[in-house]
Amino acid sequence: MIHGESYKPIIAEAAKMAIGEENIYERVFIFELLKDKNDPNAVAGAVGFSVRQPKFYVFKAKAVLLATGGATLLFRPRSTGEAAGRTWYAIFDTGSGYYMGLKAGAMLTQFEHRFIPFGFKDGYGPVG
Repeated sequence: MIHGESYKPIIAEAAKMAIGEENIYERVFIFELLKDKNDPNAVAGAVGFSVRQPKFYVFKAKAVLLATGGATLLFRPRSTGEAAGRTWYAIFDTGSGYYMGLKAGAMLTQFEHRFIPFGFKDGYGPVG
């Protein structure tokens, strides 16, 4: 059985070793994408703040990957409270990436695909 919560620390350690711990920013809430002044269809960075310290960040980049997750709280499983702690049913997947992408001018497609945890007798899972 795959347990995503056990993979996250392993993947995080590999990322720190690959790109250097000084290049990883954790617990930064990104709230705005920065448009490229020379190309109105391109994103050139992002703006955010630390959720633990009084710090404000401006990130500039040649390429931006928006990987904020989906909006898992739109649909809840039939079982109450059980799946809320699972990695694949994250409470922080609020749909903010959809908003930021739309505001920056992205075309949002494939919204007919929704994640709904599959429920079966005595369990649930991220399948289907």
